[in-house]
Amino acid sequence: MTSHSGTWRTTVTLAIGGGLAFWSANFAISLTPIAAEYRAALSIAYLPMLGEALAGGLIIGLVTGHSLIRLHHVFPDKSPVLMSVLLSVAGLTTVTLLIAVPSTFLLPTEDPLRYFLIAGLFNAIRILALGVAMGYLYRKLVTTDSRERLQNGTHA
Repeated sequence: MTSHSGTWRTTVTLAIGGGLAFWSANFAISLTPIAAEYRAALSIAYLPMLGEALAGGLIIGLVTGHSLIRLHHVFPDKSPVLMSVLLSVAGLTTVTLLIAVPSTFLLPTEDPLRYFLIAGLFNAIRILALGVAMGYLYRKLVTTDSRERLQNGTHA
């Protein structure tokens, strides 16, 4: 196995773990009354929303996992959980600016600021779950020896 395929295997594993954590947090949030109100106000169907959350979590997980593997050597003394959460927050900021702001403020709702804040809270919970899960998974998957192999580009 080459380092490149090992890197992608680790990235995909991290993305699946993070995506499942993201989806689980989303599912738990979706059972609350405030989530039901939010879905009703923005006309969001429940089952498609669950599928979209899984797809979104996997996409954010892929980007976060790839970034974590590529950037962890820059700050080797930092906790992988902290690094993963920080990378996830960067993703949250991007998603908020590109998706949440336009979707909340351009749709006709009674109180767009309220729904923007609700969406922000939901996203913060989901992203935190993704970042923590990926950080712990990274710590388990990538030992010191394999971390050095990934950085040096040598074979496993």
